[in-house]
Amino acid sequence: MTETTGKIDLGAVGVWRHDRTEPELAVALEDLGYGTLWLGNASLADLADIERLLDATERLVLATGIVNIWANPAEEVVHAYRRIAERHPDRFLLGIGAGHREMTQEFVRPYQALNDYLDALDAGGVPVARRALAALGPRVLRLAAERTAAAHPYLVTPAHTRQAREILGPGTLLAPEQKVVLETDRARARATGDLTLGRYLGLSNYVGNLRRLGFDDTDFANGGSDRLFDALIVHGGPAEVAAGLRAHLDAGADHVTLQLLTDGDTDPLPGYRVLAGALGLGG
Repeated sequence: MTETTGKIDLGAVGVWRHDRTEPELAVALEDLGYGTLWLGNASLADLADIERLLDATERLVLATGIVNIWANPAEEVVHAYRRIAERHPDRFLLGIGAGHREMTQEFVRPYQALNDYLDALDAGGVPVARRALAALGPRVLRLAAERTAAAHPYLVTPAHTRQAREILGPGTLLAPEQKVVLETDRARARATGDLTLGRYLGLSNYVGNLRRLGFDDTDFANGGSDRLFDALIVHGGPAEVAAGLRAHLDAGADHVTLQLLTDGDTDPLPGYRVLAGALGLGG
């Protein structure tokens, strides 16, 4: 089988995971009706984790969120993409991005580096229709529209989604990530969400994007203001969380991918199951 050149079908709702994902969980997510599983830890150039989960499932799309361009040579990623696409046509979206200045010694001229990497993907035969770009600001969003099939903003609000859609125009898939906590008690929700939120408030690309959305220094102090927390982490019961996810679709997203935050010891599958029901997925 060979890939088509049409738009990849991500479904309306996906799951974003940073923790290692076992095949059994991927199968369960597929059965629940989630369209795409995004792996935030699939940054090895051989993409073995992606292939392993595609082997275990039948319909689920796998996407990288993201392959870091500094850590993964384009030639190796091209080879891995071609291997996977041959075995699982139309089920893999290659998401790439420049990562963070604070974490990458090589972080020089990232916009040019992204273009150079995309040039290498072109040369290796990775179709535009099967690649996505991590994008927050207007310049990189426009690059996503020009040279990829999809923009994948991370740590954003529905207001950002609305602005991103205006920049991208109608032809580019928009697939934002949204963090969620299934907890109606606000203090407990913050205790869970703060474990994740705090690590992003020292990263200039996220902070700069949040400033463009109207947040300021008072929102970034002491682990984040309540206003910032409420904007970035949807929390509450299943209906409230489902409404928060749908807000991105209403703002112009084609697909929203939820990152379910737990205390680390909790089995996430019951939460995914409850949200699939609240979202009316077809599993």
